[in-house]
Amino acid sequence: MTQHDDKAHTGKLLRSKNGFDVISCERCKFPHVAPVPTADELANVYRHDYYATEKPLYIQRYREDQAWWDLVNDDRLDDLAVAARIETGRVLDVGSGPGLFLERAQGRGWSVLGIEPSSQAAADSRARGIPIVEDFLDERTAPGLGVFDCVHSAAVFEHLPDPGGMLDILRGLLRPGGALIIVVPNDENPIQHAAIATQGLDPWWIAPPHHLNYFNTVTLPPFIAAHGFRVVDTQTSFPIDQFLLMGDRYIGDDSLGRTVHKRRMAFELAMRDAGQNAARRAMQRTQAIAGIGREVIVVAVRDDG
Repeated sequence: MTQHDDKAHTGKLLRSKNGFDVISCERCKFPHVAPVPTADELANVYRHDYYATEKPLYIQRYREDQAWWDLVNDDRLDDLAVAARIETGRVLDVGSGPGLFLERAQGRGWSVLGIEPSSQAAADSRARGIPIVEDFLDERTAPGLGVFDCVHSAAVFEHLPDPGGMLDILRGLLRPGGALIIVVPNDENPIQHAAIATQGLDPWWIAPPHHLNYFNTVTLPPFIAAHGFRVVDTQTSFPIDQFLLMGDRYIGDDSLGRTVHKRRMAFELAMRDAGQNAARRAMQRTQAIAGIGREVIVVAVRDDG
């Protein structure tokens, strides 16, 4: 891992939390924490502590929700195949977690590899026959992975001390014309701001030191494009924050949060099962134009001019 040169990262102070400042960085063109925690501090968190202390039920719930995750992962595999102009190929999942994306890809005929620093998540993947490199992706580990047709990385870039450096590594791992999907939280979005204004909530999405970077539909596509990619699609996921505006104050309430997530899953699965999947996918792209949706999903291809 590398990290920001904090002297080169200056900008307006947006928010402070947990002893960290979040600035609107003039250099990076997106908000991030300054100063950034050291690489050693972050490595210890993600190798051993993250799933055990921050998300103790994450792997269990990931498996409970497998039918819905299959829908999500089918979307992403379809988009990668279209962007890379292939039916199947070799795909790398960076921050592969419990391995459901790779498990789905493998079942559809892809050749798969995951790289994941969490010992708990890596063990869960191996138990299901998913090939995993248990480590961080960086300049040290990248050369041994080979070349890929596609790369997928979800819920990773918000955690990275040097997201631009990671994009450079990913570009080097892709063949010319290879495709990339990055998925991060869509932060500072209009529904979040409405919830603060009308529900008396604090900005709950600010979560240092685990979340260092705060992207959205405006900032993520040009950031990816600046690192040698051509953005071909921008989408957002279901705007689950809207439940806050309807009186379901699930922030800090795990039981209610689980309830509204199940409603979201039921909606999306019902759209698919009713033969309305094309409409559901169109919603994801239309929402992105308005800047709403809980995650932003960017599809890009390696741009070789």
